[in-house]
Amino acid sequence: MFRLYRLEEGGGLKELGIRLSIREVGEEGGIVYTLDIDVKRWQKFFGQGLEAGVKAAVEIGGRLPVEDRFPYMLGWVDSDVAITRKEKKRVLQMPTSHLWQLAETHALFDWSYVTVSNVNLTLEGPKPRYRARTSLEKLDEAIEKSAEGGWLHMLGNKEGLEDIKHVKSWEGLKRWVAGRWGVVVDAAVSRLREVLTVEELEGLLAPKRRKDRQEAPRDMQRDGENVWEELRRRLNALGDMLNDDKIAREVVAPALLLIQAERLGVNEITLRYLAAVASGAIGGDGYVSAAWGKVVLARGKLEGAMLWGAVFAAHGIKAKVIDAGNALQVIVSGGGAVKLARLYFLYGPPLLEGDERVKSHKLAEAVELGAKEALDIHWEGLRQTKSGFAADLIISEGGIAVKYNVYLRKDDIQLQFQSTDRSRVELAARLLRLAGVTAEVKRKSDEDVWYVYAYTDVLAAGYEKLRKALAEIVREAVARGWVDERKAEGRLEKLEEGRVLKEGWPKFLVRLSSSGALEVKYQSTNPNSIVQEAQRFREMGLEEGVHFTVKMPEGNKKGYVNILKDGLAYAAWLSVHGSERQRELAAEFVSYILQRAKEEGDDVRKKAEEIVKRGKERASLELEGFEKEVEVNGRKHKVKVIGGGAELDEGRSGKKLLRIRITAEVDGVRSEYRITYSRRGADNAAVGRAYASAEAPGGKEADAERLSALVKALTGKEPRVYRIDNGKIMMECYEGHLEGFTRFAELADAIEEWLEETGR
Repeated sequence: MFRLYRLEEGGGLKELGIRLSIREVGEEGGIVYTLDIDVKRWQKFFGQGLEAGVKAAVEIGGRLPVEDRFPYMLGWVDSDVAITRKEKKRVLQMPTSHLWQLAETHALFDWSYVTVSNVNLTLEGPKPRYRARTSLEKLDEAIEKSAEGGWLHMLGNKEGLEDIKHVKSWEGLKRWVAGRWGVVVDAAVSRLREVLTVEELEGLLAPKRRKDRQEAPRDMQRDGENVWEELRRRLNALGDMLNDDKIAREVVAPALLLIQAERLGVNEITLRYLAAVASGAIGGDGYVSAAWGKVVLARGKLEGAMLWGAVFAAHGIKAKVIDAGNALQVIVSGGGAVKLARLYFLYGPPLLEGDERVKSHKLAEAVELGAKEALDIHWEGLRQTKSGFAADLIISEGGIAVKYNVYLRKDDIQLQFQSTDRSRVELAARLLRLAGVTAEVKRKSDEDVWYVYAYTDVLAAGYEKLRKALAEIVREAVARGWVDERKAEGRLEKLEEGRVLKEGWPKFLVRLSSSGALEVKYQSTNPNSIVQEAQRFREMGLEEGVHFTVKMPEGNKKGYVNILKDGLAYAAWLSVHGSERQRELAAEFVSYILQRAKEEGDDVRKKAEEIVKRGKERASLELEGFEKEVEVNGRKHKVKVIGGGAELDEGRSGKKLLRIRITAEVDGVRSEYRITYSRRGADNAAVGRAYASAEAPGGKEADAERLSALVKALTGKEPRVYRIDNGKIMMECYEGHLEGFTRFAELADAIEEWLEETGR
């Protein structure tokens, strides 16, 4: 155990209130480092994170697609939110190291007390461990409200379930579920029979290492019915244990979902509540893997895992229960995982972008997994309007459908959905995202009307099925003579060319400036969008101020993220030489910019391709052993490089210089050549100078020609040659030559460092 101190004036030491403990764990000698901090003294340090979490909670609370918050809360109670005793009172309590989990649960439970209990040291830096707490009354209030007009009220509309409308607390809900436990067990066994073999069930029920499992009777005859009867016996036993909150937490949620499935069936409404509950269960103890194509829930008891397996089976999702040693897992894979991931994304909490601290990585994985199979997309109801024509576009997934209006106006296609029910508009926006279209929910000023719009360029970023449906609408309007064929060509071309915008990328401005330089810029009035793009570039490996600049929006004026001169070239280099994640992000960005440049015309395309080519070639070659034959002044020269390098230096005037030295044989004559770069003139131009040697074989004329041949071989461009006072011959190279020199690993780093330090 170490205590950390600060040295104060006068040589005294002041304890910082931080202790570092180091302990060894596991058989292989793993080490855990823990910071114990006096939180009161460090509140300001953690305050920013907590403020971000509270701010995110407000946004989450306003964007939940299911108005009744109780099913979301129940899912978290089923996983990470425990019911414990504090000073003889029962409280809800949750520990977490993830700010997004704290934000999500704060939106639901409105934590009355949040503290930082300790800080763990990770490779990503110190990670605070938050502990949140509130009264059990928050859950009671949510249950009462749900019974009055939410999910529980809906269940109470079915015959035999009416008394659930009178439930007002967690205690009352536990008693209500216990009173219908026989229905739950019958439903669970029936559903599990549809998806489990006797052998699979027997493997789960057989006595193993787990302490909480009861030993099977030794004289039990393990035929098929006996195996199912043992499962029924174990499930029945839970009905008498629901007074124990530890048991009730794990079984009330799947029990209510089973009752719902048996009495109300599977439809858009019931799937909505399944997803709301599952979102908390996944957000807490579960995880989503798009790479492996699966969604997993972790359970403490076999019976709880079996109940969830039955819930999924009742909703057409096959799950597998396995014993993972220290826990049981309910694993959904294949098409079932895609369906569950989509439900999680459609009806779970919103995926917050921008600040990575409050972005749920589990929900982000669900979006990626949910996009792996095509949605059902079709259109109907083509009709004329005063300003053009309209049609209905329907996007649906497993019984969940949203009907959008599609309008063709002048030169644009507009897709829109609006409603006074914000949760419905939120769902519409999420379905669009699964179809490959990024769209934001907005509110009409001074009205309680919410809407989501998408236009041609953004729609063209959608998946093929969406683009095909939109193109069919335009063609049908042309066939009916409602739209001029020539006017429709531009829209059809964008839809049919493919995904004009890469998935997840907003539209960047890509054009040539008046000076012929390539401009790459994203503009928006939404500060979160600006923050998101800047963060994406940082993750890619670009450096703010060197490769891109950021300006936040002010008032109604747009902010921007602007790619600087060498930013695109460096991104191209990262797409080849970066880390695995950097290569992935950079390659996607470069591909997208090349697409956008192509749309803007040949001049823009050629400029972008030239920059990307130069970037990918950076440090791709080595000086040593490089050979090439070039022509200078009508004569051919054979160039063979022996070696070389570059370094930064300081001139007599204090200017920062770049010195390039190269040893080479040109036409069999070996020499060491030196080129010194400095910044010159009002435009701060990069100019490199070298001088021919009169003592070289053949004299200074021959030396100048050999140096020109070397520069051309390495950069593709000859230097300019001047005769100056005293008969000297000077050669000048420029920034275009530097671009060629950066192709060589021995020179690239020093050149980039010099350009960065001396650029304006």
